[in-house]
Amino acid sequence: MLRVTTGTGWGRARGPTAALLLPLLATAIGTGLNLGPFGPPSLYLLAVVATAAIGGMWSGVAAAAVSFVGLNYFFTPPVHTLRVGKPQDLVALLVFLGVATIVGALLARALEERARVERREEALRLVNRFSTRLLSTELSGQVVHDVASTLVTLIDLETCTVDVPEVPALSASSSAAFPRPPAVGGPRPPSIVVPIVAGNVQLGTLRAERRPGERLFSEADERLLQALAGQLGLAIERRRFDTEARQARTGAEISEIRAALFSSVTHDLRTPLASIKAGITGLMDQHVGYNEEERNELLSTVLEETDRLNRLLDNILNLARARAGDVAIEKELTPFEDVVETVLARLRGILAPFKVRAMIRERLPAVWVDSVKMDQALTNIIENAARHSPPGGEILVAASPWHEGIQVRVADRGPGIPEDEREAVFEPFYRGRRSVGTGSGLGLAIARAVVQAHDGHIRVEGVPGGGTAVVIELPVGEPPERPQQEREAGWAEEIL
Repeated sequence: MLRVTTGTGWGRARGPTAALLLPLLATAIGTGLNLGPFGPPSLYLLAVVATAAIGGMWSGVAAAAVSFVGLNYFFTPPVHTLRVGKPQDLVALLVFLGVATIVGALLARALEERARVERREEALRLVNRFSTRLLSTELSGQVVHDVASTLVTLIDLETCTVDVPEVPALSASSSAAFPRPPAVGGPRPPSIVVPIVAGNVQLGTLRAERRPGERLFSEADERLLQALAGQLGLAIERRRFDTEARQARTGAEISEIRAALFSSVTHDLRTPLASIKAGITGLMDQHVGYNEEERNELLSTVLEETDRLNRLLDNILNLARARAGDVAIEKELTPFEDVVETVLARLRGILAPFKVRAMIRERLPAVWVDSVKMDQALTNIIENAARHSPPGGEILVAASPWHEGIQVRVADRGPGIPEDEREAVFEPFYRGRRSVGTGSGLGLAIARAVVQAHDGHIRVEGVPGGGTAVVIELPVGEPPERPQQEREAGWAEEIL
């Protein structure tokens, strides 16, 4: 429930105060200065006009009555009495009272009509502003609080309460400065409760309340409150529709990812399994005679396809861990050229159709990384380069010092990746418009998760003459903190 409260009760007291003080001020000025016979009536008439402007019609009438008494007592002979010596003086006093009352009433009515027109214009602006804001921003408690605060000032409320139980974001409490303490006893304050409805369902209420003894709500006030309650109901309904649409989109994306995963995994599992089955079947066939070289070739094929199958399963598991934010890193000080050489040696079968060039700069600093995870990331990147390179094309693997770390670049001479897709290729299962082969679309996603877990950066760049370069930038890093028990054991060993 959101509630906005107005300030102190000075607004109620200013009219009676002005009706008393301004005629007294006119009396003091008139008695202190010799303004002639027309001076005091003019001062009192000015006091009546000012009081009507401050406190309204009835305050102006009260000021006219006080001025009538003051003019009689202080300025009409015999002075300092309420008696009137001449009939013409009595007529003048009565004329003054009538003129002062009429002028004060007319002025107060004109000012009230002007204020009513201004309030109506402000109400229209409020409805339009509220509608525009609801269309351009998300419905929140702050938006409703601003509208309620404006209503408190606009139609002179003591409190404005918005209660929408089904929307927790709107179930808050707020009050303006200098809250007025609740009245004890006395008449009940005028109030109005407007339902907040969406369709045929009531979602909550908007309650407006004035101070005890003040005027009742007009039809214009009720129309304004109903319009705002209707706008609020539409906004809440739109919020619900947006939530349902997001949930539907999320469900569709999950279904799409599952379908892509099923399709990719099915194909990528079948290919190595088919090779493994063909190799094993050939070796088991007693009618086929293989020499030692052919037998070793078949066994190498089975081993390579088994490794390929294992890497695919590792990618799927690591992607699930990355999505859950669980990328465990076990750092050790590693010469990165060893990681490059290990990956290239393991992938020599895949890289056989290509011209592979490794460029390792001298004085390459060792880095604190998880060598197993970085091995997997680099393997995925190089496999991706091999998949998109033409037979006989060049694949460059370069490592060089970079600021306070190293930079690794894997470049190929494939079709390249358009600039508008260079960020999307790191999303799981994404396959670009120029993609070739039958990759699962997991390799670069896993590589990015691993690099980011090492506080590094990974990006895709173009290659002059055509092709793609995947660039990894890794800081040297810091050694992992050992548990307290291990540190104490280390110190003990050093002492001994």
